Amino acid sequence: MIVGVDEAGRGPVLGPLVVAGVAVESDVALRHMNVRDSKKLSPGKREAMAPEIEKLATWELLVIPAEEIDLMRAEMSLNDFEAKLFAQLIERLHPETAYVDAADVDAIEFKRCVQRELPFAVEVVSQHNADELFPVVSAASILAKVRRDREMRAIEAEIGDTIGSGYSSDPDTITFLEKWIKKKGTLPPHTRTSWDTARRLLAESRNRKLDEFGGR
Repeated sequence: MIVGVDEAGRGPVLGPLVVAGVAVESDVALRHMNVRDSKKLSPGKREAMAPEIEKLATWELLVIPAEEIDLMRAEMSLNDFEAKLFAQLIERLHPETAYVDAADVDAIEFKRCVQRELPFAVEVVSQHNADELFPVVSAASILAKVRRDREMRAIEAEIGDTIGSGYSSDPDTITFLEKWIKKKGTLPPHTRTSWDTARRLLAESRNRKLDEFGGR
């Protein structure tokens, strides 16, 4: 059996990290589905493909909320945390070979980190852009992205405002954070408070208030 593992939501300031593992005896059916890196597919296409992948494969998901990411960041690097999560899914699915999308700039070091977390021997193939190279990783990428999209929609419904994708590069996300901080004086739920973007926006808001107070 082979397993592909990938994540969605590593970098955003808002929302969870989702890690998916997909296990198959052969990737032939996935190749026939023409699975590709989820970032190249529209959300609608990913949503349509996800149930087909789930029928073809054994799969597992981990959804890590922002609060847990902040706690783990205090103890270890994000790369080490991801290696632990990847290893958890590999352990559950118990393949002979696991293909992983390397989170570290050093793909070999990421492989070693994953293997150190495993209680049994597994061949780990760690490569950058593995979601473009191996269909089983592409399938995991799709499941992770679909689940994260659903989680973000649930957060948006909970908050009752447009929150965007959660990435710092998304103007909708930054606008939402700025509005919330200005109104409440704190960061909103589901924010990764350890992220530089979150700290910067909070500091800028507090500095503006001090300037306004001093200017009176």
